[in-house]
Amino acid sequence: MTDTDTETPADAAEQSPTVRVLSCGGTIASEPSDTGAAPAKSGSDLVAAVPELAEYADVSAVEVASHPGFDMQFSAVAGVVEAIREGIEAGVDGFVVTHGTDTLADTAYALWLTLDPDRLGDRPVVVTGAQRRFDEPSSDAPANLTTAVRAATGEAVASGVFVAFDDELHAARDVVKTHTNKLDTFQSPGTGPVASFTRADVRVHRRPPSTATGSSVEAGSLPASALSADAEVAVVHSGLGVGAGGMDRALEAGVDGIVVEGTGLGNVTGALGDAIRDAVESVPVVVVSRCHAGPTEPVYGTPGGAVTLRDHGVLFGGDLPTAKARVKLCLALSAGADEETLADLFE
Repeated sequence: MTDTDTETPADAAEQSPTVRVLSCGGTIASEPSDTGAAPAKSGSDLVAAVPELAEYADVSAVEVASHPGFDMQFSAVAGVVEAIREGIEAGVDGFVVTHGTDTLADTAYALWLTLDPDRLGDRPVVVTGAQRRFDEPSSDAPANLTTAVRAATGEAVASGVFVAFDDELHAARDVVKTHTNKLDTFQSPGTGPVASFTRADVRVHRRPPSTATGSSVEAGSLPASALSADAEVAVVHSGLGVGAGGMDRALEAGVDGIVVEGTGLGNVTGALGDAIRDAVESVPVVVVSRCHAGPTEPVYGTPGGAVTLRDHGVLFGGDLPTAKARVKLCLALSAGADEETLADLFE
């Protein structure tokens, strides 16, 4: 490099941050066909479709997978983690993961659990998608991708895993899909978004879980090798008139763990409670609530009450929704977690 080519501090300050888009398919990448919509666009196609992204960052793209959201696998999430590691080595400043909305919150949470916060450093990982394809009227794809890139530059948060959707940024741990087709489908019940974006500004509402007391213990708590996910975890629901059949069938299928979606504070019917008593002798059982917000809490002592379930030896999922409790248990078991480790991972 000659003296005339030497980069000055002022030149460096003017350089755009680098953001890498890791595409996984989903509606945002889909195109219509005679047999129904399916992922067809690459990550580079998505970036090229929104030239305004260049106003915020130097954006590159890598295609990790091309699946609809409802058919994502842990192996694809492992591919995302590997692509992030490669990006870190290349000096990328932030990452955007484009993904189908059906399991978008699951993947975001799996990344939150398995990405090493120390290795990630001050690099946001932002997962996004779309409810409407690029070719559909009033598509939300360009706006969501733009918000995600802005968030990945560190405009709102310095590090962690998030979901960007409908001009809002949500913590991966808290966010869930709440509606089948509304554009504001991603919400964080009980906590709300981390930040909101306008055309020219961003408003930060709260500290993300990566820095908040309590939930920070989850970030990077499981190794990326857990994404081999060879453990099988069943979900059993409680509700009006539910008996022991679901639990019995899960055990007969030879599952490695069971998540029970209870009612209220984490209670189940008496019949299901008796089945759980027997099940915990052979597999770990995690109890969560079907309510949209609030933690599980042992209060009732009848056969299916959470106090009785606690005495049987179940684990409680706190305020985790059913799908995320299943992801966590599946990854923990795949990582070889023992009884003590599982107790530490769940409340």
